[in-house]
Amino acid sequence: MKYSEALREAQAQIMRYDESVFVCGLGVPDPKGVFGSTVGLEEEFGPKRVFDTPACENATVGMMIGASFQGMRPIMVNQRLDFTLLALDQIINHAAKWKWMFGGVQRVPIVIRVIVGRGWGQGAQHSQTMHALFAHIPGLKVVAPVSPKDVKGLLISSIEDDDPVIFIEHRRLYDEEGDVPQGIYRVPIGKANVVQEGVDITLVALSHMVVETEKAGIALKEKGISAEIIDMRSLRPLDMDTILNSVKKTGRLVVIDDDWKLCGIAGEIIAALVENDHKMFKAPPIRLTWPDMPTPTSVVLESAHYTTAKDIYEASCICLDRRVDPALFIDEEREQPFSGPF
Repeated sequence: MKYSEALREAQAQIMRYDESVFVCGLGVPDPKGVFGSTVGLEEEFGPKRVFDTPACENATVGMMIGASFQGMRPIMVNQRLDFTLLALDQIINHAAKWKWMFGGVQRVPIVIRVIVGRGWGQGAQHSQTMHALFAHIPGLKVVAPVSPKDVKGLLISSIEDDDPVIFIEHRRLYDEEGDVPQGIYRVPIGKANVVQEGVDITLVALSHMVVETEKAGIALKEKGISAEIIDMRSLRPLDMDTILNSVKKTGRLVVIDDDWKLCGIAGEIIAALVENDHKMFKAPPIRLTWPDMPTPTSVVLESAHYTTAKDIYEASCICLDRRVDPALFIDEEREQPFSGPF
């Protein structure tokens, strides 16, 4: 099953047994169904539970918060995370803080699905991830699944959660395929996934960077390096125990973050580990992030902006004090078909 199909199935299955769930957002009823993730939902559940909204993110999130006070569990789909910035007042000052302000009596069970990622020249204003910003806020939960199995299980968990969840989807993942269990199941929020076990170095990544990291792991294996790959899955709560146990075993760490370095998740992970036990490191940890600049629109410059599997491979070799052998690495970048502006 495709990633997009797993998203659609999660929403449909939970809407069939829980009438409090509804889906809204710009383009949700469109025949293309937001990369296929909402196809057919309006036909099955009707326009009262699946509907389009105006291009007014702040008002839409405010409506969702109000609906949650009436016992509803809204899902908003935002085709670019960048547009969600227009709703930060509602998200940060209202949804995230409500339970703290009123002693936990009133909760805000909303899910905001946001789409991030590169492709065809998204440019400076349409390519931001901003997950560190949301993860900084008490009261929010932030998840970013990479596999079809995880995206279905985490979306179900997010819909059932009583706190607001920022649900991050990378546009390069929608056509990824994988085995997905039938029926309703849940993947716990705040629990990382050890994608590949290893003993020489720990590689920690999130969302689409997990795909690049797995490609790097193949090249490292050919060089005789055993890499442990961890998919964070959630940024808030952040599963530091899984990362800590891995680094205690390997003594070496590379954190791959699809975001800027300053005040980012990569630095937070490394700081937390150093606070716990700085002596466990056999070599200085490495952060792989974006350059300190907005994303270029030019295809050539955009390609240089993003971290690739080759970058991860080379950083791992440096951390291990091993010679970099570029000949081992062939598939650096996969061509992505043009699929329109969204």
